[in-house]
Amino acid sequence: MKTAMPCNELKQRMDSGSVVVIDVLTPEDHAVCHIAGAHNACVYEIVFLDRVAEYVSDCETPIVVHDCTGTTRTAENAREKLIQAGYQSVFILSGGLSAWRSAGYPVEGSNPAGFAEISFHDGTYTIDLEKSRLEWIGRNLNNRHYGRIAIAGGELIVRNGFPTNGRVVLNMSSIIDLDLQDGSLRELLNRHLKSDDFFAVDRFPTSLFELAGWKPLVEATPGAPNCTVTGSLTIKDIRRPVSFPAFIGPQEDGSIRAHVSFDIDRTLWNVLYGSGRLFERLGMHLVHDFISLELFIVAK
Repeated sequence: MKTAMPCNELKQRMDSGSVVVIDVLTPEDHAVCHIAGAHNACVYEIVFLDRVAEYVSDCETPIVVHDCTGTTRTAENAREKLIQAGYQSVFILSGGLSAWRSAGYPVEGSNPAGFAEISFHDGTYTIDLEKSRLEWIGRNLNNRHYGRIAIAGGELIVRNGFPTNGRVVLNMSSIIDLDLQDGSLRELLNRHLKSDDFFAVDRFPTSLFELAGWKPLVEATPGAPNCTVTGSLTIKDIRRPVSFPAFIGPQEDGSIRAHVSFDIDRTLWNVLYGSGRLFERLGMHLVHDFISLELFIVAK
């Protein structure tokens, strides 16, 4: 049995009323542009099969599913789910919505011309302090602790359609543990982290990340890093260069979101407590030199 159906054959079947067309993209994309007369059942949702059942009660009814371009597994995944659910005649529209539009067949939606590409707009974007955060993980041989540090301020600057520089200021006095359930133990660890053993927040109340470069990664896909970020990280007044993969993307509301996850050797910033390179016979006080940092940024 063939699985693909060209646009001209689908048009003929739709004109004769002998097929049900299912747009398997998100409701948001369906609202923007879809094949005229197509129903919507998002294949990414758990209720995908329930939605299809609302439109197709007879498993012998021919169904054609379509995604946007026909170049990913989206429509293929939808077909597989429908076949496993008992539907007997399920086809994939060759080339998806893009091919249908290129052929000049009718479409519907708020923007029948197609999906608009979201791009960076030049300007200075201020970091949203409520929606942005830095999370940390520290480990030893037997355990790990994780927590959060509040962002005190910062901005991201876009020039010529690309992020060029910026800064993120961290409020080190806000460092907290989030995993310990015992309140007294959690407070003890919080004091430990703020003390001279670790970050000496009385003397160094802030840390700073400065963005100096942003290089796009060729053939990056959504959900994976799309650029390499270079800059410097200052902790306890020690400034060192850093470079790591990151995801930075413009949003429909005009904001920018960024996500980075990387490890640092804390001893390079004079955070020395429990380092097996520097102290002996630490026992339960041994702490791995590398800590993990994960930064979530929303800038407007």
